Amino acid sequence: MSTAAKGLFISFEGIDGSGKSTQTKLLKDRLEADGHQVVLTREPGGSAGAEEIRALVLQGDPDRWSARTEILLFTAARRDHLERTILPALEAGKIVICDRFADSTRMYQGLSRGDLRGAVDQLHSLMIGVEPDVTVLIDMDPGEGLSRALSRNTVEERFEDFGESLQVAMRAGFLSLAAEFPDRFVTINGAQSIDAVAADVFAQVRPRLDAR
Repeated sequence: MSTAAKGLFISFEGIDGSGKSTQTKLLKDRLEADGHQVVLTREPGGSAGAEEIRALVLQGDPDRWSARTEILLFTAARRDHLERTILPALEAGKIVICDRFADSTRMYQGLSRGDLRGAVDQLHSLMIGVEPDVTVLIDMDPGEGLSRALSRNTVEERFEDFGESLQVAMRAGFLSLAAEFPDRFVTINGAQSIDAVAADVFAQVRPRLDAR
């Protein structure tokens, strides 16, 4: 991470239904049991202003916003989240676990909804300037992931309404990002049991903790 923060910044990524939200909670519990101070947060959201933007972008018709508008909205939410939640926690020496971060915007708006990856990266460099220390990618079959996501009955249906074709593109995109940033990404097989995935996640995160 390109800051002088004393903490550790962990993000989780994956297609809808991959189980990453469950794994963020399990990792938080494991780290707290080991005596670490942990902040569990999410994107979009994680601060008061960002949560308001979350309600705008995750509800309504799939065509409510253009991909370019979404990039601006997500970047605004991320900036507020960074200022009010992430950086203060890291500067206090805490571990921040975030359910999605900039890689999701690189994929959803920058790639899967238009060839706008360059615009996403330019805005990220200008307004955010921070990458996680480690990004855990929970890899999952797109069809199974979508089935899981639709069975949750959550209000965050907008992107799920794009269907399996988006899931397929997202999975390929995340795997491409993992290859692009091998020092930051670790890829976990999400088809395993919840406990097996959690064990693999902790095994990958622990060396980063020890290296602090």
